[in-house]
Parts: sequence; structure tokens; C-alpha cells
Amino acid sequence: MAHMQWENETSITKFILLGFGNLNEVQILLFVLFLVIYILTVAGNLLMVALVVYDQHLHTPMYFFLGNLSFLETCYSSVISPRLLAGFLVEDRTISFRDCITQLFFFGALASIECFLLAVMAYDRYLAICNPLGYKVMMNFRFCFQLVFASWITGFSGSALVVGMVPQLNFCGPNEINNFFCDMEELLKLSCAKSPLVEMVILVSCSLTALIPFLFIIVSYILILSAIWRIASSTGRQKAFSTCASHLLVVSLYYGTLIIMYMAPSTERSPGFHKTLTLMYTAVTPMFNPIIYSLRNQEVKGAFGKIVMQNLGMI
Repeated sequence: MAHMQWENETSITKFILLGFGNLNEVQILLFVLFLVIYILTVAGNLLMVALVVYDQHLHTPMYFFLGNLSFLETCYSSVISPRLLAGFLVEDRTISFRDCITQLFFFGALASIECFLLAVMAYDRYLAICNPLGYKVMMNFRFCFQLVFASWITGFSGSALVVGMVPQLNFCGPNEINNFFCDMEELLKLSCAKSPLVEMVILVSCSLTALIPFLFIIVSYILILSAIWRIASSTGRQKAFSTCASHLLVVSLYYGTLIIMYMAPSTERSPGFHKTLTLMYTAVTPMFNPIIYSLRNQEVKGAFGKIVMQNLGMI
């Protein structure tokens, strides 16, 4: 019944993902580049998850959240990259309506969950620095699990609400999506019969999902920096700031790309500009996250060293 209703509302059964089809002379080079990025992303993030699970020293709230973020980045990248890579090798870039909506749902859900997890991690750092005496009591395992569970449930629920609006749009052609994945903005452009109510619901839902966690992060770091500034010794200030520097850098990369992409004037947002920035937060940023969190983190380096030495039979 649902399938028949869907067919009555649209005459389009497939979309064409244009991707980077205009760069035919470097398709193989791009395939190799993004294949390497995808492999490094999956390997780096799964390694981070393994380290958090394996090493007892990393069984803390901060690393529990980091392990969840790394698992999320693996899923997030896997929703986008396989279709992107296939587009470099095959001429047929079509995607069925059902697959398009499925990809859109998981992409939206995982992107929303990342916003919430980054906010949760900011709250964790706020409590650790601004309320160190009560930190261990408040951030117990049960509360940490509840925060992560709420992030995942809210992300999937919000994405279901947004994607649930798509069947109310009418697609009668053209069917070319000028991106490398099913993007909501492109789908709205392809809709033949505009629905202001549907577009408003989608816009408000997506904006709140990104804006509320971002504002929460901003407020958290204002309080964190204020607390750090009141620390008497420079060594203490440096140590306190180093515990949240990696998270602040990841937030800056993720939200910085989104802000540039959506706040730039529409006249400057060419398709190439849009796709390049989309690549940043869907493919490149997930690769850098485990690098950022391990580059200056002695605990992560120590856990990795233990695993390497044990596998080499040195312990």
C-alpha cells in the first residue's frame, strides 16, 4: 500500500548522482585518493574504538564518548564513501528512489548524532574543569550511557521526521542530483510542486539539530575558558586547556565547514564549492578525528604501544 502511494506521488523512480563526472581525466586518481582516505578513516576510527575497549586506563567518560564518536565516524563515512567511490569507476551513476531515501535517512541521522555527541563531550569537559570535585560522581557510567543513548535516539528520530516529509514532495523530472550523494537541499530543488510547509519543517528541524548543540558547545567553552583563566599557575592553565584542545579542534573543523557552506552568500555557492565543502565534513574530517585525538594524547599512544608490543610477542 505504501509503495503504491509513493508511486502515485512521483513519476521518478531513479536519480542520477552527477558527482564529479565533469572531471573525467582524473577519475582514477580521485578514486585512489578517496579510497585511501576511506581506508584510513575506517582503520583509524576502529583502532580508536579498539583502544578504548581494550585498555583499562581509557575506561573514563571522555574516552567512552570518544569511542562512540569514532564508531559514529566509521558508520558516517561508510554511508557516503562507497557510493562516491563507485561513481569514479562506473558510468551508471543512478540510484533508486528507495536507496536515495535510505542514504538520506542514515546520513541525516549520523550527522545529527555527531552534533549531539560533540555537545555531550563539551559538557564532559565543562564538568571536568569547572566542577572537578563532583565530576566522578556526576559522570558515572549510567549517566554517560544515558547521554550517548539519548544522542543516538534523538538523531534517528529527527532524521525520520525530516525524511518522512520527502514523500509529500512531487518529483516529475529532471532527476539529476548535482552532488555525490542524496542531499536534501538538492531534492528540494528537484521537487516539481513546492510545499512551503514541508520545506519549513525540514529547514527548522535541520537548523535546530545543528544550532542547539553548537550554542551549547559555545556556552560550555565560554565557561571553561573563564574557569581556566582563573587558575593561578600557567602550568595548570596549560594542562587544563590541553584536556579540551583536541575536542575544540574537531568542533572547529566540523562546524566551521558547515558555517562556511551555509552562511556564504548564495551567489558564491557554486556547485563545485558546495561539493568541495561537503567532501570536507563527510570524508576528510572523519579521517582527521582519530589523528587529532591521538597526536598529543599520551594515554592513547601508550595504549597503542601496548597492543603493538603484545602482538609482537614482546610482553
